[in-house]
Amino acid sequence: MGHNVDTSSISFTALYTGHVWYANGLSDDAFHTRRGSFFYHALAPFELVGKSLVGGDIKTFLLQRHHLIDHLACKAIEEDGVTQVLEIACGLSPRGVRLCEKYKSLKYVEADLPDMAARKHRLLAAEHLLSPRHQVVPLNIFSRDSVDSLETVIDHAFDRNKPLLVITEGLVNYFSTESISPFWQRLAAALGEFPTGIYLTDNYPLLDDHPFRRTMRLLGGMLGTVSRSQVSFHFGSDQQAVEHFQAQGFADTTVHNPRDYYDALPIPRTRGNPFVRIIEGRVGSDTSE
Repeated sequence: MGHNVDTSSISFTALYTGHVWYANGLSDDAFHTRRGSFFYHALAPFELVGKSLVGGDIKTFLLQRHHLIDHLACKAIEEDGVTQVLEIACGLSPRGVRLCEKYKSLKYVEADLPDMAARKHRLLAAEHLLSPRHQVVPLNIFSRDSVDSLETVIDHAFDRNKPLLVITEGLVNYFSTESISPFWQRLAAALGEFPTGIYLTDNYPLLDDHPFRRTMRLLGGMLGTVSRSQVSFHFGSDQQAVEHFQAQGFADTTVHNPRDYYDALPIPRTRGNPFVRIIEGRVGSDTSE
């Protein structure tokens, strides 16, 4: 009772983030939106302030997480034999298009709330990018026993005899740990039915020893007000994140810090310790003891 499970207000950040990808050469003209461009330029003064205070602006953190998720997704495809991917809360992410172009046998299912899923479906259809191996479906992470539930989408879209990768980017920090944890538990259980199940998600830990804890809380509150959502910082350390994900059913959990990939990936650098992390959780019949 009292948990905020309304996901309808996140379209603001989906449009803004979509323009970040476009402005930085990660997607083409089909992904450009006028509202996304408006949000992108409207936030520029706040980003200048944030960069001066904490050593990096919102765009920097978004690009760090996007490049790092791309890298880990490609690694899962090339090293773990992943041939099917579900990206939840896909928004205007160009990742599905890029990966389907790079890996010709990959099945990629993008999922979002009905309005955003319909918008993404129209976008891909206009570019003749939809096919049996690249689809868009509605999904609400809080639905149960319905056509748009996590379990139903996985049952209908994927081969349980092959590894599955699930990605959420820009989603989980809009819900409290108490609200989002049941979804993580359900996801771990669903992925456990595959030979290998891998989950990648971004997270913004409010590190106990970070000198800008109060600033991050202030920025989180501002973003929550703009997007009409609850912005949550789930963990006080990377170890807390590992322990929590293990408790949800991801026995093999790794937290990736963008700082460790500065020399390997074309990602912008922040001053000091980056705020964003990518959590990689693994389960599955081939990984369980």
